[in-house]
Amino acid sequence: MREQDFGNFQSTSEQMEKVWQERAHYGHFFYRIPHGESAADVYDRIASFNETLFRQFQQDNFPNILILVTHGIWARVFLMKWFRWSYEEFESLRNIPHCHYLIMKKQSEDGKFTLKTPLKTWDDLPDSDIDEEVVKKEFGDEVCFNTKNKLANPEDFDITSIIRAQRDAIKSTRHKDRKIKDAFQKSMNTTHEVKQDCTSSPSTLASRFTLDDQSVANSASNSKNNSLENLQGN
Repeated sequence: MREQDFGNFQSTSEQMEKVWQERAHYGHFFYRIPHGESAADVYDRIASFNETLFRQFQQDNFPNILILVTHGIWARVFLMKWFRWSYEEFESLRNIPHCHYLIMKKQSEDGKFTLKTPLKTWDDLPDSDIDEEVVKKEFGDEVCFNTKNKLANPEDFDITSIIRAQRDAIKSTRHKDRKIKDAFQKSMNTTHEVKQDCTSSPSTLASRFTLDDQSVANSASNSKNNSLENLQGN
């Protein structure tokens, strides 16, 4: 499957450094590479792909196992679209290793797919563990590959500054997420107190917006008994 477009030509290392720093602070999902795509653009492409895939599911001769050979961003966006994950959940995912299998399996009970392969997230690490070495391991290869080795040496200042920007962005996002979660919890507590006598249950209102709703339970159901394997390439 075609990966996110990173532009027609790779520019100078100075300009590429600026692009990757902006991407780290702006967010990987919505930031559009100059003359290229954002992950949001990939999301739209995947939406069209899924429509075709669903139609193929209805065919009598469709195989029980489907293998998609993808790149890392495409794989994460595909899972985001399929399981209806939020933007925040997409940003929390760590890079998928090269040549890594992601296995989805259809449940016979309800016809929905579940992700059998655990994914690593930045939320799995305490703040003290999100240091430059960890981020370097996650993003060093990605930066080198997508800049056609214009930023090739992880020890170069160019790479170091990008890694620091990514590390700071991850920590900043986690801090914002905590504040949003606290504000949401306070809002729900207030709603529960104020609307105790209302006909609509406050707990129902709260449950619609909990992070738990963004889960494999939202997977689309299909009539064929298929499993999906997503093989992530470069």
